[in-house]
Amino acid sequence: MKNMENISIQKKLTEILNKANQIYNAGDTEIMSNYEYDQLYDELCELEKNMGVTFSGSPTQQVGYKAVEYLPKEKHSVPMLSLSKTKDVEELKRFVGKHKVLLSWKMDGLTVVLTYNNGELVKAVTRGNGTIGELITNNAKTFENIPLSIPYKGELILRGEAFIKYSDFERINASIGNIDARYKNPRNLCSGSIRQLNSEITASRHVNFYAFTLVKADGVDFHDSHLEQMNWLVSQGFETVEERVTTQEEFGEQMEYFTNQVKKNDFPSDGLVALYDSISYGEKLGTTAKFPRNAFAFKWKDNAVETTLRSIEWSPSRTGLINPVAVFDPVEIEGTIVSRASVHNLSVVKGLKLGIGDTIAVYKANMIIPQIAENLTQSDSLEIPNKCPMCGQPTKIVKDGVAKVLVCNNEDCRAKLIGKFELFCNRDAMNIQGLSESTLNKLIQKNFLYTLDDLFSLSTYENRIMTMEGFGKKSWSKLWTNIQAAKHVELPNFLYGLGIPHVGLSNAKVLCQHFDNDLNKIRHATKSELSQIEGVGDVMATSIVNYFNNGGNQLEVDDLLKYVVFKEQQSSSQELGGKTYVITGKVIEFKNRNEIKDFIEAHGGKVAGSVSKNTDFLINNDTESTSGKNKKAQELGVPVISEKEFLQLK
Repeated sequence: MKNMENISIQKKLTEILNKANQIYNAGDTEIMSNYEYDQLYDELCELEKNMGVTFSGSPTQQVGYKAVEYLPKEKHSVPMLSLSKTKDVEELKRFVGKHKVLLSWKMDGLTVVLTYNNGELVKAVTRGNGTIGELITNNAKTFENIPLSIPYKGELILRGEAFIKYSDFERINASIGNIDARYKNPRNLCSGSIRQLNSEITASRHVNFYAFTLVKADGVDFHDSHLEQMNWLVSQGFETVEERVTTQEEFGEQMEYFTNQVKKNDFPSDGLVALYDSISYGEKLGTTAKFPRNAFAFKWKDNAVETTLRSIEWSPSRTGLINPVAVFDPVEIEGTIVSRASVHNLSVVKGLKLGIGDTIAVYKANMIIPQIAENLTQSDSLEIPNKCPMCGQPTKIVKDGVAKVLVCNNEDCRAKLIGKFELFCNRDAMNIQGLSESTLNKLIQKNFLYTLDDLFSLSTYENRIMTMEGFGKKSWSKLWTNIQAAKHVELPNFLYGLGIPHVGLSNAKVLCQHFDNDLNKIRHATKSELSQIEGVGDVMATSIVNYFNNGGNQLEVDDLLKYVVFKEQQSSSQELGGKTYVITGKVIEFKNRNEIKDFIEAHGGKVAGSVSKNTDFLINNDTESTSGKNKKAQELGVPVISEKEFLQLK
């Protein structure tokens, strides 16, 4: 009877973990924390070991994830295996033994395999299920630090990790007004970024790449050393994952270094990888059905701290999602005080069996993002609100994929209105400064704003607004000036500001370019017409058609057009036309790199992320710099110019 019970538990764990894997690797959302996943995975491993039974669908027997359907598939020339892992430092030390070992970061991004022929990047494929991945060559060419051309002319195959830095992750999230549209972690953002059909979107996400394995480079003698392979890759222009040589005698010192350094890194990692330096020794060891025997992975033990759950804040958003946020007694974790953590969705809430007053264990995922590891009390007494905390109308529990979420269906909910106006006023949309969430909330509460066009007739309430808290004649005058200036806008920014689901600014630019900046054509485009545009899939096409088929949306757009005037698109065919630029280093003449990029595109030029033989100019104010991009430009005969010199080209 006990055996049957254990087998039943195995089946249930397999189902839960496979579902979590599917969602996690698709980069959409999460139904459990990494901490909880590791606990369940270890429990399943123990059951399989004790029972001697392993099911064919077990995540302990699977390698990676299945390729998504919307990108071409490609078979790897050499199958990719996962690594055996541990959280026990002593077990890692035993693996080192008497050998020379390379310790490196276990990156938390998405593994990509690159192939070069005749010195040119010809193919980039995601890890996929280890045997078949997704072809992402065009997107890989936009990665921040991948060389498009290298000195070695033979066939080179290498593996590495695509990732997004924490600083870029935070910047991208900060630019997204509505909280439910923000990304959960850098890995999810990276996963979605490198799978884009439109490589312009990938480029805007600032994806980086660290090489960690050389698969093939015929004719090069590496003297039986993985370290020499990595050094050789550096000589070819690649950035490699940081590696430190260790033996058992130096093991403690090196572990101390990595433990301290992980808190300072600007890139996500969730552990370390140990690899025998001797290539021949590793090959002699061979592999198991799933793991190579020459390498071992170590994952940090999460530093979970107990505290008391005081409340759950339910935060309504523009799309109707009501997001749960845990509020608990402040605790210090990894050197900072933490008192709040996202609980993601109702599936996670129910899985943790939360109740107010429960004792919970909180940790920082990857030592950065606060998460609830487990609920020690498990009272399961938390009441899910049946009314929206913003508008008081009934809530509804619905399924979003496999996760359950709480939504408010009231179209007039103030949270939706605030989010809607926030997006419309966003810098990348109408760029109306002075309308913060707090200010918009006050104006909406006073019934001054209901539809988007109400912004342009706010002067009707001028006297009443000037008497509101935080306002006066000067602040009102400044706000009204900003609103008036916003009437003159470029079509892509206007289109993005409408808040059409799945249409970001980059997508809006693609649509406008395809339809010759004619809003009327976009409004009346069919799903078939839209789906044929590169970078616009069925989901986005359906969303656009549904938006403009809605009578209320059509009326709102018509009302906005009574005020809004679209700027002429100044695509010059002069000096910048048809030329490709790469931007690097600090900027002086422009506010930031994005402003230079917009300037170049507005005058018919193109912007790339890496220097190649197709680059016409590298813009770098430090023209004498010895940076990698400057060196590459010199090798290829690409002129390196300052911003002032660039402006003289026009």
